[in-house]
Amino acid sequence: MKKIKFGLLLALFLSLVFVSAALAQGETLNLSLSRDFGYGGFGGDIQGTFSLHASGPSTLTRVEFFIDKTKIGEVDKAPFNLQFVTDNYPLGAHSFSAVGYTSDGEELSSPKIDRTFVSASAGTQAGLGFVIPILVIVFAVVILAAVVPLLSGRKTVNLAPGTPRQYILGGTVCPKCGRPFAFSIFSLRLVVARLERCPYCGRWGFVRGVSLGELRAAEQAEVQVARGQVPETPAEEKLKKELDDSKYRDA
Repeated sequence: MKKIKFGLLLALFLSLVFVSAALAQGETLNLSLSRDFGYGGFGGDIQGTFSLHASGPSTLTRVEFFIDKTKIGEVDKAPFNLQFVTDNYPLGAHSFSAVGYTSDGEELSSPKIDRTFVSASAGTQAGLGFVIPILVIVFAVVILAAVVPLLSGRKTVNLAPGTPRQYILGGTVCPKCGRPFAFSIFSLRLVVARLERCPYCGRWGFVRGVSLGELRAAEQAEVQVARGQVPETPAEEKLKKELDDSKYRDA
């Protein structure tokens, strides 16, 4: 019996602790910073237009925003956001903070956010220093994607006509030999076309993707070509059908 009572008391105590912690967490003022336009790089350097965002309990009615100890504005209704421009303040290290007021008279303080304001030229140089290496890497990947197949893709594939293929990345029909093939993951993709090598005739060219139905039709056309037959075009098929139908009408 004593063990049961002790267990109940322990459970009640833990519940009170959790409830108190949840209430305490709900009665805090959170502050965050987002970039609207400009540079916000590594190391806490920022330049341009930014916004401060405050959030707290449902009873929050007003928030005052500060840079260092200077009040830069207040908002008296949700969402509690305030936009500012770094060029309007001295360069160097600064701290952001906010103070919120609830409907029941409580005052809440947010944690501080530390950032360093830099000049527009410094922000541009830092941005270029971050973007240019990425562009170089992307350009190198594109070049490799085009060169590697050129250097390694010299062999042709011997595949029986009419064999179904898998077109995971889509496919096209070779304009040289007329056989359908799937796009390579290493192909150089431009705006409306791809630089591809036909695996059957080995020729390179810029090709566009076609529908799965056209690819399957090209597979079937391979069989007719292999038998020495010339595949009929849709117009020829329609004309042939009309001629056959006219025979029955004349009879």
